[in-house]
Amino acid sequence: MPHPPLSVLDLAPVGVGSTTGAALASTVELARATERLGYHRFWVAEHHNMPGIASSAPAVLLAHIASATAAIRIGSGGVMLPNHPPLVVAEQFGMLEALHPGRVDLGIGRAPGTDPVTAQALRRSANPLSADEFPEQLTELMGYFGGAGPRGVTAVPGDGNRPEVWLLGSSGYSAQVAGVLGLPFAFAHHFSAANTLPALALYRASFDRGRAARAAQAQVTGSARLAEPYAMVCASVLAAEDDDRARHLAGPGALAFLQLRLGRPVRVPTPEEAAAYPYSEQERRFVDDRLASQIIGGPETVAKSIAALLEATRADELMVTTLVHDPADRLRSVELVHDLVGAK
Repeated sequence: MPHPPLSVLDLAPVGVGSTTGAALASTVELARATERLGYHRFWVAEHHNMPGIASSAPAVLLAHIASATAAIRIGSGGVMLPNHPPLVVAEQFGMLEALHPGRVDLGIGRAPGTDPVTAQALRRSANPLSADEFPEQLTELMGYFGGAGPRGVTAVPGDGNRPEVWLLGSSGYSAQVAGVLGLPFAFAHHFSAANTLPALALYRASFDRGRAARAAQAQVTGSARLAEPYAMVCASVLAAEDDDRARHLAGPGALAFLQLRLGRPVRVPTPEEAAAYPYSEQERRFVDDRLASQIIGGPETVAKSIAALLEATRADELMVTTLVHDPADRLRSVELVHDLVGAK
């Protein structure tokens, strides 16, 4: 049975001894490489106040990536809607779609993607976006792409230039919303593996339950959504020449995540720094638990693990993300995954 399409999510990681400029340049080069290899999409994520991640402004970075490539789909994985007025998002991604028609994905998340203080600075408000507000903001955003902005406001050039809209999630909430609205859904298996299967089941069930309502709405508005559910799973995958090498390269990403959870985000350390770090027993358990949900190893290990994940999830598409210190190791992993799984 053929494998589903392969895609890449990148964070523009900034390693110890490197710079944000170099990290962003490496991300652009990675996008070019994934296009040459035949990957389907290349997405970048929005994170803030994190020294080890340079992709804080997805729309700006995507414009550069789109100009540096020719055909691969480019998109956000994702834009965190609590951080932005829907009108601004519609203008930015409508502009990307107008400049690069048929290539742009707008992945939307409902988490701020940062710490509370930074989220407050982004929103210029101490009040978080509630679960009740998210559907309202999403509806407003979608309206701008179809010329139905509130109070007669038109998003230029968003009106008439709608990218492919996705919902992103790591729990059941966004899965259910995506299903009801008939939108494609991307699940963050890379940091919420325990929720993957329940969320995908909820997405598919919600999609089926919402068919009649969507059909009735389409008759009124003339807008069509997906005919069938489409689920993409994003997994943390690190492939290397053998299992030992892969585990060595995985250490920096695990340590960087631990430091983030401890409230002291850092640039991605070197493998040697990660190996020498004096983990406490509790920290070691945390790191081991995180690594256990990732796909790390040589070609045979990675191929078997990816096949098992696809069989369990029945994913329509697989997106891989790789956090390592050296961009060359990230590129090599992407090349090996392509060779092992193949891309459409």
